[in-house]
Amino acid sequence: MSTAKTFVSGILAGISIALGGVVFLAVENKVLGALLFTVGLFSVCSFGFHLFTGKVCYVFQNDKSYALRLPVIWLGNLVGTGLIAFAARLGRSGEAMAEKAAGLAAAKLDDSFVSLFFLGLLCNIFIYIAVEGYGRIPHEAGKYLALVFGVMGFILCGTEHCVADMFYFWIAGAFSGRAVLAILVITAGNCAGGVLLPLLRAYVSGGK
Repeated sequence: MSTAKTFVSGILAGISIALGGVVFLAVENKVLGALLFTVGLFSVCSFGFHLFTGKVCYVFQNDKSYALRLPVIWLGNLVGTGLIAFAARLGRSGEAMAEKAAGLAAAKLDDSFVSLFFLGLLCNIFIYIAVEGYGRIPHEAGKYLALVFGVMGFILCGTEHCVADMFYFWIAGAFSGRAVLAILVITAGNCAGGVLLPLLRAYVSGGK
């Protein structure tokens, strides 16, 4: 896939995750919101869009060109989340969503970078479980349960997903130098968490 198409696919993945964020902000019940947020990863996996947190899990199983595409995907995700945040703010519920997102953004900005890193690490362990389960489980019901359990797990545990956080910062109007650093630290944590289980699985299975 060309760089341009990879970027556009990244935008579509960012849009998908941001739509999950819109639903999460629109409902009061956190458990229901976590369940409905699954629409984001469902769309990414079903349509084959490029989501950074999913793709980074397989960086050591692919060649150098795969790794070089990851920053392009990340930037596409950033643009996609921004587009949906802009659209959502223009709607009649935009102000309420922005206010709720501002609370989420403030908690992230007040947190330490060490905490954000390890919350990012934990998040992408859940994401790996979700995307690997979707890819490996032969039964349709099992595939989608993997997505549901993975997404609900990372949200209800309060972990940090860099693409979802991009959306929250965008819609809250909270992007700043500190926010950019927070996103980058969370991204690093997502990278570490994403490759942890694949590397350990490869070690246990002898590289198979």
